[in-house]
Amino acid sequence: TATVLAASVYREGLKNVAAGANPVYLKRGIDKAVEAGVTKLLRDSKKVSDREEVRQVATVSANWDDEIGEIIADAMDKVGKDGTITVEEAKSIETTLEVVEGMQFDKGYLSPYFCTNNDTMESVLDDCFVLIHEKKITALNDLLPLLQIVSKQGKPLLIIAEDVEGEALAALVVNKLRGTLNACAVKAPGFGDRRKEMLRDIAILTGGRCLTEDLGIKLENVQLADLGQAKRISVDKENTVIVEGSGKASDIQGRVKQIRRQIQETTSDYDREKLQERLAKLAGGVA
Repeated sequence: TATVLAASVYREGLKNVAAGANPVYLKRGIDKAVEAGVTKLLRDSKKVSDREEVRQVATVSANWDDEIGEIIADAMDKVGKDGTITVEEAKSIETTLEVVEGMQFDKGYLSPYFCTNNDTMESVLDDCFVLIHEKKITALNDLLPLLQIVSKQGKPLLIIAEDVEGEALAALVVNKLRGTLNACAVKAPGFGDRRKEMLRDIAILTGGRCLTEDLGIKLENVQLADLGQAKRISVDKENTVIVEGSGKASDIQGRVKQIRRQIQETTSDYDREKLQERLAKLAGGVA
């Protein structure tokens, strides 16, 4: 509909310019007409309030395809108004709905040796600790005190950092293979300032601390209280999913409100899209 309207405005606008109309005045007239049209639409619009109304709107939008309407209604029902719905090309002729519970980000394990299930090539960590570190981890001496503390607790450990390499990565793999400590390491999602904000999102979700330079906490001095926790974390080659983080509900809601405010204030479509993705990971779900 938007494309048809835009094409019509463009076509009629060219006709008026060719007939001698002033393009500047024509543009001002179009802007006023758009503003009046949007105001009228908002005044006459009606918010959908239940699943059946969502299904009806989705069916019409999908060119009266009942199957697509049902799937979209199911997706909205599961992820809520703050969730994110994406469409991907299927590997079969069937149209299916897949819902990801918890927070998912597109970074996988740094070594296949971290897998706990060789059939699915996944690393599944139940009732685990989460270390969230802004910088690269390479030295074993920096990481060793924390590994000793966590191993005494008898729980798995997920490390999220800019990167984990060298002797630090080798030590994690060796401990995993020996059965001393069930650990997994993944790269932090995003880049630059956005990465830092996403790490803070994860910290709030899991009830841990995001270890950044400005905190002044060295890796060798990290204690259990600095770590986040989650009921279950699954990691494959490409994605990490955190389910039921131990963060306080009040802290999560505060972060959600902050992100919503940033969405309203930003003038960049790209920034708005990324903020909405972060909001969905914290407050809703992904379908």
